[in-house]
Amino acid sequence: MNTPEKLARLAHYQTRINNFLSQKLADLAVNDEKLLEAMRYSLLLGGKRMRPYLAYITGEALGASEEDIDGIASALECIHAYSLVHDDLPAMDDDDLRRGQPTCHKAFDEATAILAGDSLQTLAFDILANHDFSQAVEPMRLTLIRQLVNASGYQGMCGGQALDLAATGKSADLAQLEQIHKLKTGALLQASVLMAANCAPSITDEEKQALADYAKHVGLAYQVRDDIIDITSSAEELGKPAGSDLAANKSTYPALLGLQGAQEKADHLYQQALQALATLPYNTQNLSEFATFIVKRTN
Repeated sequence: MNTPEKLARLAHYQTRINNFLSQKLADLAVNDEKLLEAMRYSLLLGGKRMRPYLAYITGEALGASEEDIDGIASALECIHAYSLVHDDLPAMDDDDLRRGQPTCHKAFDEATAILAGDSLQTLAFDILANHDFSQAVEPMRLTLIRQLVNASGYQGMCGGQALDLAATGKSADLAQLEQIHKLKTGALLQASVLMAANCAPSITDEEKQALADYAKHVGLAYQVRDDIIDITSSAEELGKPAGSDLAANKSTYPALLGLQGAQEKADHLYQQALQALATLPYNTQNLSEFATFIVKRTN
């Protein structure tokens, strides 16, 4: 994702989602200034916006409108931001830095961070429940809400985080590790694709399944690469302490497969993602390049 055209597309969608989210926060009736500032700090302080970007380029490939994807992309980012605020708490991963800045509970305090995460989570569903979807997509509103519930709650991200915490200090095997990350990371990435697909004017169940396969492989490749980056990149590149997974005694793909084996795993998942895209009758070049970025990134 480094040609002028690709960078321009990424910048376009990052600016679009940042403006949309900024407006949503500005529209809130102010009661507690400190809590609102913590929400703003956690939601708007940097970030690659990968989930919104994935939703936008999926919608672009399938002919969905950007206005419809706005509601989905912003809800996904609110869920992601809340999860990071809570993951960083002392009771969870106990991190002091996020994106090179103090984590929310360090910049404010633990109680405010918990409430900021709670508020961002509910904001996600507020957005989906009230977004001005097009007439064609309006009948899909409840389906979209259900998809986000499944991806972010017990059956998805939260369940994966619980499994991850339970496995800390223990030796998880490869199947257990994949189940953790299928839920913790993969579910929300898959939702980014499938929620966008539900805004497409015409798409078959077979095409949705191919997109689901693509997203599943990309989601797992993301986590494999994340584990590699944690031990090969510097704290400056990461924006947080390097080797944090090792320090927390977590099972990782490099620990189970070795560094080379983990990269081979990521490469294999990348090829599977491309194979899934190859079955689709759409221009999926941007989705293919997103998969490439996932397995090549250094932070």
